[in-house]
Amino acid sequence: MLPFFFFLLLSFSISQALPPPRGFYLNCGSPSTTKLNDINYTSDRGFINVGNTTTIKQKDLLPILSTLRYFPDKSSRKHCYNFPVARNSKYLIRTTYYYGNFDGKNSPPVFDQIIGGTKWSVVNTSEDYSKGQSSYYEIVVGVPGRTLSVCLAKNANTLSSPFISALDVQSLEDTMYNSTDLGLYKLSLIARNSFGVDGEMISYPDDKYNRLWQPFSDKKHQSVTSQSSVNPSDFWNIPPAKAFVEGFTVTKGKALELKWPPFPLPATKYYIALYFQDDRSPSPLSWRAFGASINGATFSRKLNVSTNGVMVYSGQWPLSGQTTITLTTAKGSPMGAVINAGEVFQVIPIGGATNISDVTALEDLLESIDEPPVDWSGDPCLPLVNSWTGVTCSKEKITKVISLNLTNRGLAGSLPPSISNMTALKDLWLGKNKLTGPIPDLSPMTRLETLHLEDNQFNGSIPESLAQLPNLRILSIKNNKLQGTIPSALLQRKGLTIQASPENMPSTNNTGPS
Repeated sequence: MLPFFFFLLLSFSISQALPPPRGFYLNCGSPSTTKLNDINYTSDRGFINVGNTTTIKQKDLLPILSTLRYFPDKSSRKHCYNFPVARNSKYLIRTTYYYGNFDGKNSPPVFDQIIGGTKWSVVNTSEDYSKGQSSYYEIVVGVPGRTLSVCLAKNANTLSSPFISALDVQSLEDTMYNSTDLGLYKLSLIARNSFGVDGEMISYPDDKYNRLWQPFSDKKHQSVTSQSSVNPSDFWNIPPAKAFVEGFTVTKGKALELKWPPFPLPATKYYIALYFQDDRSPSPLSWRAFGASINGATFSRKLNVSTNGVMVYSGQWPLSGQTTITLTTAKGSPMGAVINAGEVFQVIPIGGATNISDVTALEDLLESIDEPPVDWSGDPCLPLVNSWTGVTCSKEKITKVISLNLTNRGLAGSLPPSISNMTALKDLWLGKNKLTGPIPDLSPMTRLETLHLEDNQFNGSIPESLAQLPNLRILSIKNNKLQGTIPSALLQRKGLTIQASPENMPSTNNTGPS
């Protein structure tokens, strides 16, 4: 997916107070809470445990742009924020970046954004930074579980530390953007604009979901100002009434052609929502009839637009290159066509899923050990190039962990019984650590081929259930604190190499009474 850039202006409008929106609002790198548009942006501590923080020493910056968190660790495969959320919920995620030359290199880094296990986009803020502007990205996601992760990761073009200035996780209503199955897709924002003369960006509290509606002017089109207000709750996406205040129109009998978004798009599927309202005072004659097409294809055959407003949308519309929206006035319409606002999202297929039993087992292991790898956060497997350190996963639609190698990582703690739920695991290498406690029953791991537990502090007896692993070829348990000898069922296994300490090997001498 090609990156698209949007500008976060260094000014916001303030309107009447509303209840704060539902979600999480983080001022990344800040030790304290700051207020922006009546929204409290809190410190990101508690949502992430890695990275360094710094302050941008520049005047006239928005508070959320004056600090950032950056991630210099070159060995980590990703750096994740984690949020507790309601199961089967819907969220709008916005990541905000202002480089501010924090690293003294005068060259913003290029890196990836990841939502859950899906690569979202490439972050490249170079063009915006050269203009003295910040950058933001938005995506609408469905969350099936109880945790939402937002991650940054290096890619082949990353030359310095990824960073982030602010992070918004905004709860959405079930009706919003509901024509897209968010169990299969995510919606990455390309453009969201209110049309008309130059004006201020619309945000919270005018949009109670804190979406950002950038003003879009075009001198080729006549602008109009509405004489009445719409009811946002009449529309599935609940757009702000302020997005309908202005719009473009044409005289009766002419077509309105709008090149929007104003930049070429890669060939793929998009979610498109267009918003219309008759700008005149409400009356029986306050309506307009027209058709809408996009790049010559019929988008809506006959729209009847009144002062109540209308929204039309498509969840899977193909676009490529420059987009042209054409509104053609219908015969008998008392007025020409009008358009007030629009949203375009790229439809991103979800990049598979990780087997839930494997996720649970690794999360239990994470809780059971001290000082795990710093990138053990977010999805354990996906994207595959950003799996947790030591974790190798299969290339399937529902991916599974096939190898876990944490040899010589300085780990302390114990193995949870649920580790045996990783039934696709072939190699389990945990040697040369400081792990204690008993070796759990691993008999469900029927594909396990190599088991390295040597040079730890495991105690208790050697489980006879290890003999029930039909594919086990190598068992290394030497240099532990295990009691007793290796069960005979294990010793009798053909094709199994066992490495154990002398005290755990059966004696070859008959020392019984004469």
